Amino acid sequence: MQARPAALALALLAASTQAQPNMPPDELQAMLAEVSPARIEARIRKLVSFGTRHTLSDIASDTRGIGAARRWITNEMTACSRAAGGRLQVEEQSFVEPPGRRVPQATELVNVVATLPGRGAGKGRLLVVSGHYDSRNSDVMDSLGEAPGADDDASGTAAVMELACVMARHQFDATLVFMAVPGEEQGLLGAAQWARDARAQGLGIEAMITNDIVGSPRGEAGQYEPRRLRLFADGLDPLVRLLAASQANRAASPADARAIAAMQSELLPLLEAGGGEDLPTHQLGRHLKAAAEAAMPGFTVQLIQRRDRYLRGGDHIPFLERGYAAVRFTEPFENFAHQHQNPRTENGVAYGDLPEFVDFAYVADVARANLAGLATLAWAPAPPQGVRLDASGLTNDSTLEWQAGDDPEIAGYRVVWRDTGAATWQQARDVGKVTRATLAVSKDNVVFGVQAVSRKGYASLASFPLPKR
Repeated sequence: MQARPAALALALLAASTQAQPNMPPDELQAMLAEVSPARIEARIRKLVSFGTRHTLSDIASDTRGIGAARRWITNEMTACSRAAGGRLQVEEQSFVEPPGRRVPQATELVNVVATLPGRGAGKGRLLVVSGHYDSRNSDVMDSLGEAPGADDDASGTAAVMELACVMARHQFDATLVFMAVPGEEQGLLGAAQWARDARAQGLGIEAMITNDIVGSPRGEAGQYEPRRLRLFADGLDPLVRLLAASQANRAASPADARAIAAMQSELLPLLEAGGGEDLPTHQLGRHLKAAAEAAMPGFTVQLIQRRDRYLRGGDHIPFLERGYAAVRFTEPFENFAHQHQNPRTENGVAYGDLPEFVDFAYVADVARANLAGLATLAWAPAPPQGVRLDASGLTNDSTLEWQAGDDPEIAGYRVVWRDTGAATWQQARDVGKVTRATLAVSKDNVVFGVQAVSRKGYASLASFPLPKR
């Protein structure tokens, strides 16, 4: 049950500073209330009804295989666009994946992409959210057998579809991109293609979220936590791996080489300044946790500073590898009897990724957590640029400066800080529409960030200050 508007306003006021304390709650509250477990359930069951959505399965049939599933997703998104006055731009973006480890021959794959254009100065900022619509069973190369994929990842796909349909009826400053991508089980193929194209086109992706395995709060040992969601957020590991590849002259392509160069110029200065836990991905994770918990009292987003679980990966990784802030939402536990399994019963144990093991109300709450983070970020300005911390002398004060943003919606700036061992921001001070501020807080003891704040009270992601000597 969602909080009343007045209660939500109080929760937002008391929440972490990243959650916009002056936020008018009505429009956000209305969107949260619109999210429908019944629609999510119907979409998950429909996706399962295609029998298999294996990336290499039938593309010609109207009732079975990945082609039928993809066309249905496109039709659903198009219907939502019509209901919103055509504001959602729905496209099927096809590409040919060359032969590889899990793709035996050149194969056409199709990303379904629905774009909600932003307005004004913020429209060049892209916020991307995805789920993967392909599935698999015990044999990753079995394109014919049953692979219902209810949790992995019809749950994430249905959540993204619900987000697109609800948010399409509202206006945002940033541009929102809702994606259903194939090829995740065969090697993150659809997401990798889109991320490569985005980097080649110089798209301004400020944030990327993937929702993968978000269908059940139950663990295999009987655990049950319907008010908890894991968020994997770490931008350092892919950077380290790609830099190592670069130094060993093992860059896979010119596009990868450009991604490495971009990360070297954008992220290495942060690492050299001690900002290894303050890369853009970490700031995104802090924002999503704070926004969801403020909008959904009693709901916990468990922020985990890893790129993903051990031995696993998701569609955020190709974005991380190209220098974008990208994170993964996934359920609090995993029951491996209901992932990557042929449907069957053995010794009284049911195996298979089936709808009866999905909690549709929980998926709706996952969608709401996404929505709170995306909406508050899409209504905020871009993060401040050129943030510096004066380190030219020995003082017990801290002076920060930054460049003035050109977004007319910016009303002022906020300095946030935390203890060095804290995962989220603990303190904040609004300093007005200035480009320099001095606080009676020792720079030696805390970590600072600076946010831009809109006239309606929405705060950007925080920017980490580089030292100025």
